[in-house]
Formats: sequence, structure tokens, C-alpha cells
Amino acid sequence: MQPFLQGLAIGFSIAAPVGPIGLLCIRQSLTDGRVAGFVSGLGAATADTVYGLIAALGLTAITRELLTHQSWLQLGGGVFLVYLGAATLRATPTGVAAHAAAPTSLRSAYFSIFALTLANPITILSFVGIFAGLGVGAQRDGAWAPGALVLGVFIGSASWWLLLSSAAGWLGHRLEHGGLRTLNVLSGLVIIGFGAWQLAALLRSLR
Repeated sequence: MQPFLQGLAIGFSIAAPVGPIGLLCIRQSLTDGRVAGFVSGLGAATADTVYGLIAALGLTAITRELLTHQSWLQLGGGVFLVYLGAATLRATPTGVAAHAAAPTSLRSAYFSIFALTLANPITILSFVGIFAGLGVGAQRDGAWAPGALVLGVFIGSASWWLLLSSAAGWLGHRLEHGGLRTLNVLSGLVIIGFGAWQLAALLRSLR
């Protein structure tokens, strides 16, 4: 059970800091309901699990390849964040009680957040560092340990997104149209800010 519990704590702690992904999940929960927000969070949890699996198995070749293309991934992630922020600014909320998210929009929410989270390969370095610090590895814990560890990472990350989307969905049901519109504007500006910061960091690294 120890690798599973370690993965649970690691997945939760890596997902918990609220950044652009968290804001997008909150915004999705506020406007489309907690199910849509949770599905968005599952996209992030899946990406965390992919990186956790790579780190747990010690696949250094894949890690090196991801970091080699880090600039392109950072560019794509930054542009995508600016686009999502602008779309959030333009969006006119209808209120979560007015509609339920369609299956197509749920798929879009899942895969867009999955891709956006994967576009940050530095996440894998977080996993590698944490795993190394805890001394987690297949050679010490047995051949089954990576699977238990990665399962824990997914459940821990998904648990955070469930809590966040549930709280935001509860709040969304209690906000009037004007409040939702204000939140759209604020979150859109912050998301654009995250994207612009990522692009600026990329430009500085290329100089």
C-alpha cells in the first residue's frame, strides 16, 4: 500500500496549486456545472498520470526528448492560454441552471486541458524530483510498485479536481448573470496573463 499512498499524496499536492489549469476548471464549473469542471480536471489528472508513469519507470529517453522540445511545447501552451483567455472574455454566461454541458463540449473540455497540461514538460521534472527524494523506485519496492504509484497519482489528482469543481459548481448556482460575467472577465484576464508570461519567459530563454 505504501507506493499507492505515496502516489495519492503526490498527485494531490502537484494538482493543488491554483494556476491557469485550476482557473479554467473553476470557470468551466461556474458556467457549465460541476460535471464539466470535473471532466476538465480529469484531463489534467490524466496528463499528470502520464508524466508520473514516465518518471516512475525511469524513461530518461522520453524525458530528454520532451525537454528537447520544451520551447515548442511552451510556445503552443502560451498561445493556447491566450486564446482560451480571450474566448473566456468574450463568453456570455447563461448560468449553470440553464443548460447542461453537451457530450461534445465535455470531450473538448477533457482533451483541451489534457493537451494544455502535457504542454508543460517541466511537470515531469517535478515528479522525478519528488520520486527521487522519496526514494521511490521499482527496484526497491517490487515490479508492481510503479503501477500502484501511478494509480495513486491519478486518484490523488482527480480527488483535488473533484473538490475544486464541486465547490465552484456550488458557487456557480448561487451567482447571478452579472456575477458570472464579472468572473468571466477576471478569469479571462488572468488566463491571458499566464499565457503572456509563458511566452515572455520563452522569449527570454531564447535570447
